[in-house]
Amino acid sequence: MSSSFGIRLKITIFGQSHSEAVGIVIDGLPAGEHINMERVQRFLERRAPGRNAYSTSRKEGDIPRVLSGLFEGKTCGAPLCAMIENTNANPKDYALLKDIPRPGHADYTAWAKYGGSNDYHGGGHFSGRLTAPLCFAGAVCMQILERRGVHIGAHILSVHNITDAPFDPVTVDKKTLQDTTEKEFPVLNDDAGAKMRTAIAEAKTNKDSVGGIVECAVAGLPVGLGEPIFDGLESRLSTALFAIPAVKGVEFGEGFRSATLYGSENNDAFFYDSDGHVQTKTNHHGGILGGISSGMPLIFRAAFKPTPSIFREQESISLSRQENTSLSIIGRHDPCIVPRAVPCVEAAAAIALLDMML
Repeated sequence: MSSSFGIRLKITIFGQSHSEAVGIVIDGLPAGEHINMERVQRFLERRAPGRNAYSTSRKEGDIPRVLSGLFEGKTCGAPLCAMIENTNANPKDYALLKDIPRPGHADYTAWAKYGGSNDYHGGGHFSGRLTAPLCFAGAVCMQILERRGVHIGAHILSVHNITDAPFDPVTVDKKTLQDTTEKEFPVLNDDAGAKMRTAIAEAKTNKDSVGGIVECAVAGLPVGLGEPIFDGLESRLSTALFAIPAVKGVEFGEGFRSATLYGSENNDAFFYDSDGHVQTKTNHHGGILGGISSGMPLIFRAAFKPTPSIFREQESISLSRQENTSLSIIGRHDPCIVPRAVPCVEAAAAIALLDMML
């Protein structure tokens, strides 16, 4: 498995959904950086399961235990290793999956790739549980980025067919990002957020699930970040974002909508502001030109599929009998993973950006 990411800053994620613990090793952090562990814990709580009605009922404390890499509250040059215990695992819920793969999950592909040796409990190493250590690393990286004037925040842009207001791609700033991410349900328009929660509740009642889109913005990113051709800003960010389970699409700036525009509509006019800085009047390019940051806010979106674990009977196969069958899953699952995915998107962006800035 390739469970590592990064060039100058390298992270390696370990563990499975129902193993004793999940965790991460972060190598390459600059020494002498103070890490506020209370802030790290608050960030992890935004992703943690079992905290509200639209989350799985599996409750985990998600309290990281730092094994190395910090000395007197600061990074010390050694790899930073943190472990998060799985305290509420329930592997018996997954006994059927050894033989009958769940539609929409990696059960079958993992079985085929690893010759049946994969841990199928809760998806094993393919589980969204592995986003807990990802968020730990992201929380650490965000604190370091903030000292360099870079601020990251995301919100729920849509759930099913209900849409929130988007970030203003030109004026989004640190305060907007902080105000949004501090909300229990991170949206810009709270009325839209209420409708989203209703849609999630209805899907849960119907033994179904819904997906959605997370929009993320980065303010304060310097000009010139990104290395063409294969290490452009979009490429590096996309690699990290697609490591989040259930992400099926990523777009930057106008994204796919730009294909419907004229060049005269999509181009962003340059100008000098009152301080002599180069800016653009609009930001259809989402802060990236030629794979390199332009100095405008970085804007991107990640699309999440509906949670594949639903409680309706579904068609599948028996691997041992090599015949068609049906499957009714049990267990604890999110009717919509999008609310808990918001900090995961921020974390993936933080890791990728700090790796590129070092």
